Amino acid sequence: MQNEQWKTRKVVVVGAGAVGSTFAYALAQSGLADEIVLLDVNHELVKGQVLDLSHGLPYYPNVEISVGESDDYKDAHVVVITAGAKQQSGQSRLDLLQRNAAIIEDIVDDIVAQGSEGIIVVVSNPVDVLTYLAHKRTSWERGRVIGSGTVLDSARFRYLLSKQCGVDVHNVHAYVLGEHGDSQVAAWSMTHLAGVPINEYCEHCGGCDGWEQIQSDIGEAVRRSAYHIIEYKGATTYAVGLALLRIVGAILRNERSVLTVSVPLEGEYGLINVSMGVPSIVSQNGVESIIEANLSSNEREALNASASILQESIEEVARSR
Repeated sequence: MQNEQWKTRKVVVVGAGAVGSTFAYALAQSGLADEIVLLDVNHELVKGQVLDLSHGLPYYPNVEISVGESDDYKDAHVVVITAGAKQQSGQSRLDLLQRNAAIIEDIVDDIVAQGSEGIIVVVSNPVDVLTYLAHKRTSWERGRVIGSGTVLDSARFRYLLSKQCGVDVHNVHAYVLGEHGDSQVAAWSMTHLAGVPINEYCEHCGGCDGWEQIQSDIGEAVRRSAYHIIEYKGATTYAVGLALLRIVGAILRNERSVLTVSVPLEGEYGLINVSMGVPSIVSQNGVESIIEANLSSNEREALNASASILQESIEEVARSR
């Protein structure tokens, strides 16, 4: 019996800078992809990144790494867009809007022109606004155009809770919703340790003095994490690379994992005309469905406020065209 033709798991990374190259490095070591293609307008940079990555081939699982062209979009399973202007120290993600919107739309136009049937994952900031614009530009079903959302923020939240509670981070389950930015919402009502709601766990272990203040401090620390890292070293790279690996892995392996990716909302949480991080089932089709959690009234209010900020940015782009 003749074997069915093998289809390679191909990932195209657009943008060979700090985030794109770090993600490609993590992806190469993971064994998730059979082919990794890097594209960048800086041809010398992308050639150097591919050569550097390729010198590690004896130590990776089998993978092909190459410099790409636009026609590589055609048979890509996933296209990860990291290209864009870099966030500077003291600059908010929304300040990047006008500059990066044009970059993303040009890339999306190329992807659509090639007849791609893959999933687009937007990483460039401000990711929620750019994800919304990318989706509108493609006219594809919304699940095929997603953003990295608050997957990284949720990881930061879990890390800080694990340190506070003295529990292995793998047993801490917590989500940040809304904007990947200043208006993000730490969903304490969804937070639990090994199935025990966070407030019940605190009662079990004797509680913490000033728990409300601790919650506020943790939420603020998560919100300010990127600013601190950018101030210290210029850019966030490692954790975001691993967050992308988690998202792309869920797509390539058809995991149906629940991740807080950014996805255009069509009435979920009472919101429309916005893309933001919400718990979503991620599979080979991108986002299959959105999970509407039973948030507290304060969290609902904060999520609505976050959506309003993003909608204002989307409208700002429309006014400037």
